[in-house]
Amino acid sequence: MSYRNPILIVHGEPNSVFFEIFFKSLKAIKIKSPIILITSIDLLKFHMKKMNFKKKIKLVEKNQLRIDKLENNFINVININYKNTLKFEKISSKSNKFIKDCFQTAFFIIKKYKLKKFINGPVNKKIFLKKSFPGITEYISSNFKIKKNAMLIYNKNLSVCPLTTHVPLKQVSKIISKKLIIEKVKLINEFYKVIFKKKPRIAVLGLNPHCETIDGYDEDDKIIKPSIKLLKKNFSVFGPFSADTMFLRQNRSKYDVVLGMYHDQVLTPSKTLFEYDAINITLGLPFIRISPDHGPNEKMLGKNLSNPLSLLKAISFLDKN
Repeated sequence: MSYRNPILIVHGEPNSVFFEIFFKSLKAIKIKSPIILITSIDLLKFHMKKMNFKKKIKLVEKNQLRIDKLENNFINVININYKNTLKFEKISSKSNKFIKDCFQTAFFIIKKYKLKKFINGPVNKKIFLKKSFPGITEYISSNFKIKKNAMLIYNKNLSVCPLTTHVPLKQVSKIISKKLIIEKVKLINEFYKVIFKKKPRIAVLGLNPHCETIDGYDEDDKIIKPSIKLLKKNFSVFGPFSADTMFLRQNRSKYDVVLGMYHDQVLTPSKTLFEYDAINITLGLPFIRISPDHGPNEKMLGKNLSNPLSLLKAISFLDKN
């Protein structure tokens, strides 16, 4: 069997639908890449039995990994102790140590073995990050001393990228800048160039309704339009476009990526169009980091009704790239 780079997966929030969508994904697709899962071995066995999921488990040590010897017919598990009950509980800070230990173990492995494929399961950002970072994108970037990053919600037909991520709406106009717009476009372009061998067509949205405002300061005229004019010299960038019509079929079909000014401006139409058929990719890291494009889904715990498509797409994407 020829060597393939493994996919490193962090469990994330233990009180989530992660195991359900993970098991469903492995049942649905055949992958060639070995999987290294960072989780509690007891928690894994408990949920495998509960969901009647059968697959061989191989316990491995983070300091003694033989990356070239890993097999894809096992779930290669790095055990992280989880002292709480095996049953689902209400999401709280009691999970934080387990989540942090999982992430820190993953960061150690990525750095030590130069791994390039990373997935993290869903996490409640508010409880885990405690306002120290806007989101998991920034948390991971900080651990690798990366200051320039972008959150790309990828779908093969149309991807979206918010200029600002998990920040209050009232702060958006204070954060957007020419520098930030240029930074995100460069990261998007580089990703498409390396992974897909193409120069993406990027549509940029305005901040205000219809890209205009009665306010004294017009961000569309002062920041967004000059940024696009500058970027056009080297990139396929267009706009600014009004967000209310950008996602009409005849408009969105012309572009590979839509860069919006804030989170819900682009994620709401993206999820309306594609639902779970999208993955969250962090650009700017020395590896490809993906997470399912949804949260822990606490309301669906134990019901076996969660849609695994986003995690399935994440695993498939890394298996092919």
